[in-house]
Amino acid sequence: MSETWQGPSLQDRMRILRTTTSVAIVGASENPARASYFVASYLLSSSSYDVYFVNPRATEIHGHPVYPSLADLPVVPDLVDVFRRHDDLPSVLDETVAVGAKTLWLQLGLWHEDVARGAKAAGLDVVMNRCLKIEHARFHGGLHLAGFDTGVISSRRADH
Repeated sequence: MSETWQGPSLQDRMRILRTTTSVAIVGASENPARASYFVASYLLSSSSYDVYFVNPRATEIHGHPVYPSLADLPVVPDLVDVFRRHDDLPSVLDETVAVGAKTLWLQLGLWHEDVARGAKAAGLDVVMNRCLKIEHARFHGGLHLAGFDTGVISSRRADH
């Protein structure tokens, strides 16, 4: 299957992340070996986002409550970060639209053009096959634009 849908530009992804204040992680896991756990750890420690967890089979992650669905959250999240199987993505889109979120973000490895088209038609920003942690770090000084850790924290280079 070829990928024909065009995702947001670098500048648009930066705008999405800079205007986001709350993130719901759908498919969040309490298992430290899972990518969603690592992304949650990063967001809680390195971002100013209010982070919410959605998983009907968990009760607590990183000391925070876990909600069974997006509709059960105490807020409307700006961004829904998805760690679910491909076949679950249409129902996640339906939930995302129903709660009134602004952005649907499908993590690395997730690509669903029908879901992307449906989300755009509903007025959402859509990002697919990108890691929220990597993108946030890239735009907030933790990663080089190529996506790797430079080890440079300030904007000044060290004198040699």
